Amino acid sequence: MEDLSLHILDIAENSTNAGASTIGIFIREDSARNVLTVEITDDGKGMDPSAVKSATDPFYTSRTTRRVGLGLPLLAEAARAAHGHMDIQSTPGVGTRIAVTFELDHIDRKPIGNMAETITTLLAGQPEIDVTYRHERDGVSVSFSTLEIKQRLGSLPVNSAQVLNFIKDYLDQEENSLSHHASEQQ
Repeated sequence: MEDLSLHILDIAENSTNAGASTIGIFIREDSARNVLTVEITDDGKGMDPSAVKSATDPFYTSRTTRRVGLGLPLLAEAARAAHGHMDIQSTPGVGTRIAVTFELDHIDRKPIGNMAETITTLLAGQPEIDVTYRHERDGVSVSFSTLEIKQRLGSLPVNSAQVLNFIKDYLDQEENSLSHHASEQQ
């Protein structure tokens, strides 16, 4: 996977497969500390300690449709390549939290990628889930919540083309303003 956004989408889809109805995606870029943190939380079925321990093994998967699970192992390797690490916390029946850190300016750190596409792709296939997204860069942030959108939509489904286009345009605009603000600070 070329971008972190694709890793995030993979993990979020795993969360929905684990019965999650709520997913949180949080990205923090801290230039002063030279750290990028990506955190994904869910309220899915969770994992027991042995499953957490095995989660970064590419030959372990809880799915019955395939024999390997590469999502978390590839993300853990991407973190290590950029002097970072991955931490998985999970409680059966409660949910899972995956936090990944990277050295922000490391030459081997993957780019964040297109988070607007990631969020809209997730919602197109899983409109019933609630997603909270927050991207913070040096104290300036972009945030989005499907709970707020769904309250305003009434009966219009969140995965209708009109709504998905609105969400994508909104997130693209907000992410661009975040990038613009960061370049002004340099």
